[in-house]
Amino acid sequence: MDRQELTALCRLPLTDLISLANKARQDFIGSNLELCSIMNAKSGLCSQDCKFCAQSVRHPTGITNYPLKNKEEMVEQALRAKDIGAERFDIVTSGDRLSKEELNVIADAIWEITNKVGIKMCASLGKLNDDEFLLLKKAGLGRYHHNLETSSGYFAKIVTTHTFGDRINTIKAAKKAGLEVCSGGIIGMGETLNDRIDLALALKELDVDSVPMNILVPVKGTALEALNPLSGSEAIKTIALFRIILKNKIIKIAAGRESVLKDFQALAFMAGANGMLIGGYLTIKGRDVDEDMRLVAEIKKLWQI
Repeated sequence: MDRQELTALCRLPLTDLISLANKARQDFIGSNLELCSIMNAKSGLCSQDCKFCAQSVRHPTGITNYPLKNKEEMVEQALRAKDIGAERFDIVTSGDRLSKEELNVIADAIWEITNKVGIKMCASLGKLNDDEFLLLKKAGLGRYHHNLETSSGYFAKIVTTHTFGDRINTIKAAKKAGLEVCSGGIIGMGETLNDRIDLALALKELDVDSVPMNILVPVKGTALEALNPLSGSEAIKTIALFRIILKNKIIKIAAGRESVLKDFQALAFMAGANGMLIGGYLTIKGRDVDEDMRLVAEIKKLWQI
């Protein structure tokens, strides 16, 4: 689908766009609904200047900072993730890179969780080299998460301490190690709809496996605290366009779904989403798990599973 066709799609009434996206979901990926849960295993004091992030040392957000949690805490959180119905568990750390000692703790945790808990393992640990990716894969890691965040053209307006190319290189290194890749971004950071389309096209070119879509929740103290939240209809339009562009990839709604979509979260799944994060986020409390399970039941009914 070329840019002219995508521009034409953007002009469609939202109901027509949703219908096309729902058909694309049915045709290319069916009724697979993936639930993931994440753990903030190392919080705050990040040297990077991502304007949206509450964990940057440059932003006086007042979040709780703590060093890497131990293996036992990671295993305990993985058990909880499995208990609440998650199919995947993601260990997430703040910062650009981990030390060798920190990486070894996480590798040990991944091995134990894979072999004793029985939940699919993901990790989001910043930049890693080839040997580090292979260490994690050998431990049992199946998928690596590393967001592009936004389009290549808008990236420098959001982050200056590393480049869009750095993120591309990390994704390619994860794929080289034989890992699946989870990569998406945040919408509502002041970018245009064309920027969002550029992001979707970049993810398509990289052939990532899973695409988390976060909707900015402006956090007091960050550089984006004064931005007006994205409208629900604009978020739904973006999800629909991502489905049409990305066809058979997992598209999961994550942070911001509660505050922006509110009672219309099910509509995101009619617009092409087929996954979501449950059990909370990194620095933002999520919705009650029981409410999310009711949403899952509603989605299955809509999809007639």
